Amino acid sequence: MLAVKSPLAALARTIGRDVAAAAADDVDRNARFPHESIDALKKAKLLTAYVPTEYGGLGCSIEEIAAICFELGQHCASSAMVFAMHQIQVGCVVRHGAAHEPFRAYMREMVEKQLLLASATTELGIGGDVRSSLCFVDRRGDSFHLEKNTPVISYGDYADAVLATARRTAESPANDQLIVVCRKDDGKTTLAQQSTWDTLGFRGTCSNGYKLTADGSATQILPTSYGEISAQTMLPFSHIVWTSLWLGIATDAVNRARSSVRAAARAKPGTQPPAAMRLAEVFAQLAVMRAYVEDTIRSFSQVMNDAEAMSSLGYALRMNMLKVNISRMLIDVVGAALTICGIQGYKNDSKISVARHLRDAHGAELMVANDRILSANASMLLVYKDE
Repeated sequence: MLAVKSPLAALARTIGRDVAAAAADDVDRNARFPHESIDALKKAKLLTAYVPTEYGGLGCSIEEIAAICFELGQHCASSAMVFAMHQIQVGCVVRHGAAHEPFRAYMREMVEKQLLLASATTELGIGGDVRSSLCFVDRRGDSFHLEKNTPVISYGDYADAVLATARRTAESPANDQLIVVCRKDDGKTTLAQQSTWDTLGFRGTCSNGYKLTADGSATQILPTSYGEISAQTMLPFSHIVWTSLWLGIATDAVNRARSSVRAAARAKPGTQPPAAMRLAEVFAQLAVMRAYVEDTIRSFSQVMNDAEAMSSLGYALRMNMLKVNISRMLIDVVGAALTICGIQGYKNDSKISVARHLRDAHGAELMVANDRILSANASMLLVYKDE
């Protein structure tokens, strides 16, 4: 499924190979935004691939979005992550805004201008819990005002808009949240940088911390509650696109390990290199990863329009465990590939280096902490009844 025979996936494969890969090391080394690949994705109209054709988009499926993430992930994890996080926001607008003309118009604008959307769901003072907010939407007639202190907004300096979560009103409980589209093109949204992003991996996502201040029209507020958006779109989209690009990282690492073993076999014809057995083992691990991700994508595509099913505890548990399990498997697979490649895999300047892959792999476990997800699952399991 992730190797779906789609013209869009093939286009992403070309962009990944010819554009993203060429800049990946420099993006990583200098922790800079991957301008080259994002510009290429914009030129190909892939930023609005998920927008329905009636609004000018390409109308592709979630399977195709996952396939694009997989293709990009094999060449530049930061480029793939920027694309993936953007598509999560696109999914929220498409699935929860299409019934309202202001958002239909915004989708057309997204297509025309190839707008890049970022997200501000975390907040200082809440410990990373995206289902709680301290900030609130201050409605002022037909307009709003919002101030939010965020520990991270990925590629915030380069985004055209930030989709921020906030309490519905100043009196609302912490979990009564909305999503506000804070547009940067009208001069009414500012990001005052509060922290920098100097990390082990995913360095090109440029995920600095900011104080977000925004004003705008009340029509920029998605009418559906964030609780519904999270359960039906943001949570499953996040885990599907993330695990798809992580599978891309793992796939490229294993391919580099296979190149190492093949080179050893050519050096001593008629003999099996010592690392061949390990290659067979890690190849099997990769197959399990792939099957797990593809099965989840397949099941999601079958129920994604069933609001009751998507909002169930059982589905939230399943999606959370996809993220936890694949992020752990990614570290194991890339680590095994490093062992097979040996010192050439360890060196940053080697053609079969997997150093960047390994550093990015640890980000999969930490950027949205597995411990926090497991804690949420533990709470759900106290009341969950097998469905």
